[in-house]
Amino acid sequence: MKQPNILLLFTDQQRFDTIAALGNPVIKTPAFDRICGQGVAFTSAYSPSPVCVPARCCMHYGQYPARTGCYDNAWAMPEDRPSFMQVLADAGYRTHGIGKCHFTRDPKALRGFQSREIQEEVPRRASDDYTRFLEAEGWGELPEPHAVRGEMYYVPQVSQMPQRLHPTQWVGDRTVAFVEAQKGSVQPWFLFSSYVHPHPPFAPPVPWHKLYRAFDMPLPNVPADVESLQTYVNRMQNRYKYRDQGIDNNLLRNMKAHYYACISFVDYQVGRTLEALERTGQLGNTLVLLTADHGEHLGDYNCFGKRSMHDSCARVPLLAWMPGRFEGGVRCDAPANLVDIMPTVLAAAGCDTDGLALDGVDLSSLLDGTSGREAVFSQYRTGATAIYTMVTRRWKYAYSAPDNREFLFDRLMDPGETRNRCGSPSTRAVVKDLRQQIIKWLAQAGETGAFEGDTWKVYPPTEVSLNPDAGLIIQDRPDFKLDLPGYTDSGDELPLDNS
Repeated sequence: MKQPNILLLFTDQQRFDTIAALGNPVIKTPAFDRICGQGVAFTSAYSPSPVCVPARCCMHYGQYPARTGCYDNAWAMPEDRPSFMQVLADAGYRTHGIGKCHFTRDPKALRGFQSREIQEEVPRRASDDYTRFLEAEGWGELPEPHAVRGEMYYVPQVSQMPQRLHPTQWVGDRTVAFVEAQKGSVQPWFLFSSYVHPHPPFAPPVPWHKLYRAFDMPLPNVPADVESLQTYVNRMQNRYKYRDQGIDNNLLRNMKAHYYACISFVDYQVGRTLEALERTGQLGNTLVLLTADHGEHLGDYNCFGKRSMHDSCARVPLLAWMPGRFEGGVRCDAPANLVDIMPTVLAAAGCDTDGLALDGVDLSSLLDGTSGREAVFSQYRTGATAIYTMVTRRWKYAYSAPDNREFLFDRLMDPGETRNRCGSPSTRAVVKDLRQQIIKWLAQAGETGAFEGDTWKVYPPTEVSLNPDAGLIIQDRPDFKLDLPGYTDSGDELPLDNS
């Protein structure tokens, strides 16, 4: 038998708790459920950085941000080391990427892919295959094919286009086409099938927008002392996402209904992909992985977005299915991380990993208990705004630099993360031990600016402006120009921030 094919199914901003088979009683995900039923679900998986570009960078290079040097969406990815796609290509694999890659600074880069079909969430016509597809279909006038951003970013919407032209459908169609084209090929292949959804704006197509109704949606997780569980980055994000001027529970339930619909529509495409693998006789020799870059608060803690240590945005779904390697409908609660994808893929392909300085482990070693790892890490940093997180089976420890605050959550006793146990007499030794472990880990990775000795370096506190308009951003398409004769002029242009 030839080396296994490898299919990495990837979503953007999908929470860990959005799979029916893993305990969500509301959402419908029959394809995800099939993978759970046949493979392995890693139920304690975390993003190495709860924001798009750094998380993807860590996954592609098998290293945490302290080693990649990529900490936020505008930071460049490294050029001096191979991605796992490159290692696979060098080993004889056909490597192809479909959908969102979010490569910085060059969005058209290959980074180990031999070919790509590009679809980015804020596309430029000249470099986006999906946008050119829309133009060929007569829909080229749409300035925001992934739905209206900016002020509408967290307002649930119905897609401006029919299902057959929807961005999620396009990725599904191209994925199925690639799988079918490989039928009978003697060359093993790796396919990265990457969906923009459920990243906001939450805009499923008709009729998927009616799959869930607002009045059936559960309300977010909002503990009684919720403000004590928020950090500066939460308050800052709520501001620029236009979500800091009051809570509307009906809007939140409608938001969740549309978010779930986006996920179910991705699940539908995954189901089509599995059927294509089965139809072409390739399913039995394919490693199927499914995960996401990070989650989404979706109103939990009265917060929205990502860039935070709470499970709602730092924890991700992670499924693996391969006969003889990941099978049996198993649930594994050992801490896992996206940095584990690279060693897992290369181990399945039989590739040599010597000299790659990988931070992750082969996920199969978590199943048999041979990994020797007790914790995984996550970090976000831009300037003095930084959050450092460490997760074990029992505890989650986090430090927010702009707040100069530590957080400790008991993952067994308080899975909803409703109480910060830092400061409790019974957990002082735990906090000290975890603090020292994460500082030691940072020091070994070469990141020394966060601490002094065995404690955190204190920076001046950072606060969100009291002016409710200070910090709002615009996220229009870069090449979109509003031209309405008699209504617009050539005055000052608004600054864009598409992070």
